[in-house]
Amino acid sequence: MTNSPESTVHPLRIADARNAVRHVFIHDMVVSCLIGIHRHEKTGAQRIRINLDLAVREDVAPLNDNHSNVLCYEDVAKSIRSIAARGHVNLVETLAEDIATMCLEDIRILSVRVRIEKLDVFADVESVGVEIERVRH
Repeated sequence: MTNSPESTVHPLRIADARNAVRHVFIHDMVVSCLIGIHRHEKTGAQRIRINLDLAVREDVAPLNDNHSNVLCYEDVAKSIRSIAARGHVNLVETLAEDIATMCLEDIRILSVRVRIEKLDVFADVESVGVEIERVRH
């Protein structure tokens, strides 16, 4: 019997009070970058949409309404923009891996799901892309 996608892909459970995990996300971030294998993609920036879902370990200390006690999504967004602006990359998979790696550098992040969509590839298709999930080991 072969495995169907339904039996091998498990959705990421993000917010989880019992395990002190919160869901931090950035959805529908649109940036321009040089991405793709074709000649015209190497010289002209194109729009991509990035969605990011993070499982973040909650601190045992109280929040005290202080942003330094939580993962700052503004810093994450700045880092994503910086990665996208580094220069040409051939594959959306490479960009997704780079973003996931950056996120997992923060020890509070337990897992990350990155979805990258190229928005202007085909006139009759809204988007094409890739989604990956990486877990801290």
